[in-house]
Amino acid sequence: MHLRSTKIPKDAVHHPVFARFYARMSVAAETRAGMAAIRSELLAGLSGRIIEVGVGNGLNFAHYPPAVSEVVAIEPERALRQLAVRSALRAGIPVDVVPGAAEALPVKSEAFDGAVASLVLCTVRNVERSLAEIERVLRPGGELRFFEHVRADDRAMATVQRALDRTVWPLLGGGCHTARDTLTAIEEAGFVVEAYRKVKMPDWGIRLPTSECVLGVARRTTVVDTS
Repeated sequence: MHLRSTKIPKDAVHHPVFARFYARMSVAAETRAGMAAIRSELLAGLSGRIIEVGVGNGLNFAHYPPAVSEVVAIEPERALRQLAVRSALRAGIPVDVVPGAAEALPVKSEAFDGAVASLVLCTVRNVERSLAEIERVLRPGGELRFFEHVRADDRAMATVQRALDRTVWPLLGGGCHTARDTLTAIEEAGFVVEAYRKVKMPDWGIRLPTSECVLGVARRTTVVDTS
């Protein structure tokens, strides 16, 4: 068994209205916003055992390469987890969908060759704890693949993002925060960022507070004390 005991309840996150909206919106974004191509780039070259944190409705599953032997897919929101189970049945690789929260991953330490965080670090309650957990479950040298909303570079949009984050956006967006400096948080967690690029989503039309994203690869290089 890969599970370990945790004090986080199985349904620590409950956003049923957002889950229904996200399920419809994310499917449309696969082609209209170019998300399918982003998912393929995010996951290209992965191999071995992978943990994906916050899988949503499981749209990444179809893009994992054949060299991946297993995906343990963590999703705390019940409605999205049920959709992820359906996506797992259609995946070309073994996928085990598991309830759990990023801040207390229900898996053993150093059990995975790679980890994936895709539009999830903007929603977690505690970014530092979530990244510490990802580091814990990765083997030394393991990769973290990330695609996340980030704070805009220009002051005007960053101001808009901060205002939204303090008011309505987390309530409307299932806990999403648009202005987090996720790249710096990954580095401060002890990962070495090997490559990244800024991405606009979508790359056409009106610029939105959620348009600023970063896509990249980081690596765990430290030995974590799990005593």
